[in-house]
Amino acid sequence: MLMIDIASEIAKALREYTDDVIEDIDEAAKEIAKEGAKRLKQSSPKKSGDYAKGWRSKAVGKKHIVHNKTNYQLTHLLEKGHATRNGGRVEGREHIRPVEEIMIKDYIEKAEKAIRG
Repeated sequence: MLMIDIASEIAKALREYTDDVIEDIDEAAKEIAKEGAKRLKQSSPKKSGDYAKGWRSKAVGKKHIVHNKTNYQLTHLLEKGHATRNGGRVEGREHIRPVEEIMIKDYIEKAEKAIRG
């Protein structure tokens, strides 16, 4: 009789811990996505300013995504470079990858913190 009570209490405590960790990690992902969009607005090339202003974060199910709403077609071209009509080449301006690396580092740190409690 006593063993059943202990086992159910341990299971209950583990469920509560898991729920707390999941909630903390989801909140961290949301904050990191918002901060990533903010950083991309600052670091993006600004010819007219529309591209830089287009960065957004949004939740899609349990995921948090950072994307460029205004000119999503330009992200790869500006990041990696592209050929011009007259045979020339425009060098890329790396602005997404550095922000991505910061976001990954921050996510790992916050996830580890959530797990440790």
